Amino acid sequence: MKSPTVYLWRRFWAIAWPYWRHGEKLKAWGLLALLVILLVGQTRFAVLLNELTGEFTSALAARDEARFWEAIQTCVLVVIAAVPILALFYYVRDNLGIHWRRWLSERFLEKYFSHRQFYELNANAAIDNPDQRIAEDINTFTQRSLYFLLIFTGALLQLVAFSRVLWSISHELVYFLVCYATVGTLITIYVFGIRLMNLNFLQLRREADFRYGLVRVRENAESIAFYRGEAQELQQIRRRFTMAFNNYKRLIRNQFGLNLFQQAFSLLTVVIPSAIIAERVLSGELEVGRAVQAAGAFAAVLSAISVVIENFESLSRFAAGVERLDTLAGVLSGQPAEAAPKGSTIHAQEAPHLTLDDVTLQTPGNQRTLVQKLSIAIRPGEGLMIVGQSGSGKSSLLRAIAGLWQSGEGTIYRPPPKDILFLPQQPYMLIGSLRAQLLYPNQDTSIGDAQLLEVLEKVKLTDLASRFGGLDLELDWEKVLSVGEQQRLAFARVLLARPRFAILDEATSALDPANEAALYRQLQETGTTLVSVAHRASILKYHTQVLELTGNCGWATHAASRYRFSQ
Repeated sequence: MKSPTVYLWRRFWAIAWPYWRHGEKLKAWGLLALLVILLVGQTRFAVLLNELTGEFTSALAARDEARFWEAIQTCVLVVIAAVPILALFYYVRDNLGIHWRRWLSERFLEKYFSHRQFYELNANAAIDNPDQRIAEDINTFTQRSLYFLLIFTGALLQLVAFSRVLWSISHELVYFLVCYATVGTLITIYVFGIRLMNLNFLQLRREADFRYGLVRVRENAESIAFYRGEAQELQQIRRRFTMAFNNYKRLIRNQFGLNLFQQAFSLLTVVIPSAIIAERVLSGELEVGRAVQAAGAFAAVLSAISVVIENFESLSRFAAGVERLDTLAGVLSGQPAEAAPKGSTIHAQEAPHLTLDDVTLQTPGNQRTLVQKLSIAIRPGEGLMIVGQSGSGKSSLLRAIAGLWQSGEGTIYRPPPKDILFLPQQPYMLIGSLRAQLLYPNQDTSIGDAQLLEVLEKVKLTDLASRFGGLDLELDWEKVLSVGEQQRLAFARVLLARPRFAILDEATSALDPANEAALYRQLQETGTTLVSVAHRASILKYHTQVLELTGNCGWATHAASRYRFSQ
């Protein structure tokens, strides 16, 4: 069985190593080498300052004025030389950290947006708040990784440098120091370690859930206000906060025990070095300044050996963040954190036309069958209208056609992505310019302003550009447009894109019959084949056939010209 430390190290290495091996490796290793050189300089300055402190203390004790001022002068020169090195160290460290974060964020974002992973993660209970993991956990990972790497490297350099000083003064101090630090480190790891790591992991999740709840309230403020659902929303937010609060109480109780140990461990070092070498100072064997120098060296070596003890709280939080990031990386790389539910899968193949061959559609997780053994072909120019009672699987069938659901059996033949466009009931409004809204999801900048304004006129949004300051003003369009305007804007996208197939999921639900008919007529004139989920008989004439989902997994097809809605 792997130890937690080895397991954590492997997780960390899997995330960190690609940047140093495949990323901006020359820049990364160059900046890291410069940091190590600066660390060596810092350590050398620390040794010099410790020696000079002992020197002018001995000069004071001996009342040697010339010796004292010489030591002070040297000390000032050392400080002047040390300041720019210290400042440059932090500047280089932060630059390396931000470059690493940029590279790692781009790597995660590329995987997050590939193969619709951002959508699939919504159904994965093992991955909470992927947005927070990418936005915050990556930043913490890179910054804290460099921080710990450099403090451990600095501790090693400090250990080597000050151990020589301490050994030259007192062998007994070195022997005691090694035993003292070893015992302290073992107690910290095995008495306080695992529990604090688990609590920190839970705290990150609880805080993210609380923040996510507040974001949902902001995003759905109007709906909540219409329903007057403030009391229930407040109750849910309070519940999330209470979970974070209670976990944090457990965390600080455990942290209190660690703090007691750390403070006792640290404060005892004020007394112990002096006690060990007191007899040699009192007998005159050692100068007072050498005793001060020994105390400084003892504290430096102890700090180097006890780096785990001193930073354990930060290390436990860092370990929790590494686990969250590694879990997300595993899922984005096709290694799900939890075993996927067993069951068959709907296969998809690219074809010139849209055809469903013996398709059985089930809910994600294969828990419920919605449609069974469905076979139908939608030929170019022969639109299909999908009807049925609420819950019969109409929108779910569109998700399967789009490739968002794979639970079930059979094969769906569909055109390549560039030939098919989906219009949901609630159109997605990009935060950007009106030009970007019209072209979404394409980025074709060759379409001129005149063509964009013409298509706005076709969907009866003639004054939209002038009302909001032209085509290039960036706004949150979801907040400034009504749902009906958003649906007409979505139709404008289809008129510009001219796909071979358009899939409409109640895409005109907020429009009056006259506007609905005008938009359908224009789409039909472009030669686009329509597949619509709708409830209005008025748009039957824009389709050739009707697929009726009858419930209980059943279905039937009808000629659109003969189909009649049941009253």
